[in-house]
Amino acid sequence: METDFSIPLNESEKVLPEPDGYTILWIFSLLLHGVSFVFGVLGNGFVLWVAGFRMQRTVSTVCYLNLALADFSFSAILPFRMVSVAMGEKWPFGQFLCKLVHVMADINLYVSVYLITVIALDRCICVLHPVWAMNHRTMSLAKRVIMGLWIVAIVFTLPNFIFWTTSTENGDTYCIFNMAFWFDTVAENLNVFITMVKVYVILHFIIGFSIPMSIITVCYGIIAAKIHRKRMIKSSRPLRVLTAVVASFFICWFPSELIGILIAVWLKEILFNGKYKIIVALVNPASSLAYFNSCLNPILYVFMGRNVQERLIHSLPTTLERALSEGPDLDKSSNSNANPASPPEETELQAV
Repeated sequence: METDFSIPLNESEKVLPEPDGYTILWIFSLLLHGVSFVFGVLGNGFVLWVAGFRMQRTVSTVCYLNLALADFSFSAILPFRMVSVAMGEKWPFGQFLCKLVHVMADINLYVSVYLITVIALDRCICVLHPVWAMNHRTMSLAKRVIMGLWIVAIVFTLPNFIFWTTSTENGDTYCIFNMAFWFDTVAENLNVFITMVKVYVILHFIIGFSIPMSIITVCYGIIAAKIHRKRMIKSSRPLRVLTAVVASFFICWFPSELIGILIAVWLKEILFNGKYKIIVALVNPASSLAYFNSCLNPILYVFMGRNVQERLIHSLPTTLERALSEGPDLDKSSNSNANPASPPEETELQAV
């Protein structure tokens, strides 16, 4: 998460000083913003077309379709953030877009991680209770769950609607996270502000990152144990794709979440004593890396398949269709082709 905070000091906003080596990190952030925008819009737009118009609707494809929608929506507004970084964090786009960009960033985080969690839970249920999954794993249930995820994500971003705003200082406008309080003394305002920021950031980390990643880890542990017990070494394409998506999400988002926690914990020292400048210097690169995740998933869908070069030449849409498909044994329409001599439990293991 981004960490541009404002503290009520003498009725003016305190801007963090630029640390040494900022220029190199600034250029890196701009490049990563640009790459994320171009590949995020094109790649996720292509996934939306393939999964939305060319493929049969299944539980997995609907999940990946919504994941692409979240990434596409966020990628489309990245140019606003890119211009702000290029202008030294100045914000020329007004208060509405200030709120919108940060709301979309958090919606992208929540929707993405909880959709990945739902997919992992879905695979786990198919392994543990294959017969139940065949009877109750319906499109209607999947759509209700996904709609609920979007609603929860929007509710979780309400603090962004409230606290992100614009502030003008010396003729320059900035987009800041402003928790202004009006107590009798500046010290009281400062203490309440720091406490509120810590609570907000820690809850953001727990709800938006640690809890879903823990659930995903447990699901993978259960699936791995089941596969090992059945001595089924080969995993199919859907599980490989999900593994790559989870790994890329963790790698891209964890640095940003960690830096947000560290800045919240040491906020007073950073603002008033000039300590931990290296953490301040890493805010934009870490945020850029998190944004980069929005363009990675379409690339993973393609390159996790077999015979990548041949498919790229002959049929890129077909490659995406195969990557996003559930596998023959998870698709009810293909269950009749499965080996009737195989137990349902073993059939579902092969499907993941």
